[in-house]
Amino acid sequence: MRKIKLTKQERWIEDHLEEFVPVGKVEYNAIVEALERRKKDAVLNIRLNSYDLETIKQKARKSGLKYQSFISEILHRVAEA
Repeated sequence: MRKIKLTKQERWIEDHLEEFVPVGKVEYNAIVEALERRKKDAVLNIRLNSYDLETIKQKARKSGLKYQSFISEILHRVAEA
């Protein structure tokens, strides 16, 4: 029998399967809607000064995020407020 090589993410999922719990149809639909709202489907080009960009990159590193994801999260929070 051939052994299937899993990615790091697939191994994590397999190792944590017992933590996942079934959800009802209403909760499932709410999760699907939330994921759809967070889908990134637009491109934004923006100019800012290098000091601000470096500060943002430092804060992103402290948060454990890539700086573009960090900026996207900030913009999402402002848009939702």
